[in-house]
Amino acid sequence: MRNYENLVIVRPTLTAEEIQESLKVIQEVITSNGGEIAATDDMGMRKLAYPIDKNERGFFQVIYYSAEPSVITEIERKFRLNEELLRFVTIKYDTNREITAWNELVKKAKKKAEAPKAETAPVVEEAPKAKTAPVAE
Repeated sequence: MRNYENLVIVRPTLTAEEIQESLKVIQEVITSNGGEIAATDDMGMRKLAYPIDKNERGFFQVIYYSAEPSVITEIERKFRLNEELLRFVTIKYDTNREITAWNELVKKAKKKAEAPKAETAPVVEEAPKAKTAPVAE
């Protein structure tokens, strides 16, 4: 099996739940064709360099996986049929140097996914109390 990376851009007009469901469908396409997903990296909603189908933004996700070379054409065919995807790109990691880089990217993606998201409550500062002059009666 070879190592691959897919960057997919999902339409921004979908709700958050629909985007997550669409990403699950994309991952199922990979696993149903014999691929093994090593890690995923949600990059979030980002501005596109140029409009695609009149969309200025898109939700980016990178999927790192291993699969047989023969199934890549089927995976890409199913990606082309998915109307919720604006764009996708498949990158193959072939040489020893590239495989080492792929392993590092997988480690970073797993570490990013495991890191707890710091939810900090907004700090509310009280306004300084104004000194009032004593009232003469």
